[in-house]
Amino acid sequence: MLSRLQELKKEEETLLKIKAMLQDQLNRLKFEEGALRSMINAQHADSPALAIAPEAPVPLDNESEINQTKLQLSTVVEHDMEEEEEEEEEDDEEEEEEEEQVDHEFEMMEEEEEDDY
Repeated sequence: MLSRLQELKKEEETLLKIKAMLQDQLNRLKFEEGALRSMINAQHADSPALAIAPEAPVPLDNESEINQTKLQLSTVVEHDMEEEEEEEEEDDEEEEEEEEQVDHEFEMMEEEEEDDY
C-alpha cells in the first residue's frame, strides 16, 4: 500500500512538471502568435492593397477550413525560410570576401617583410 502511494506521488509530480512545461510552451506560443500578428499587420499597413479582413475564427469542426489554414501557415513559413536562406547565402559571401581581403593583406605584409630583409 505504501509503495502504491509513493508511485502515485511520483506520478503526480511528473504530471505537474508536464503541466508546467506545457503551460510555458503555451505562453511562448501565445507570445510568438502576437509577434507574428504584429508583423502581418505591419506588412498589411505597408501595402494596403493586400489588406485582408480581420481573421474570423475557424470553426473547430470544419476540417477543410482547418486544413486550408495549415496550408496557408506552411506557405508563410516556407517564404520566410527562403528569405532566411538568401540572407545566409549573402552573409556567407560577405564572409568569404572578407577572408579573401585578409588573406590578400597578409600576403602583402609577408612580401613587405621579405623585401625588408
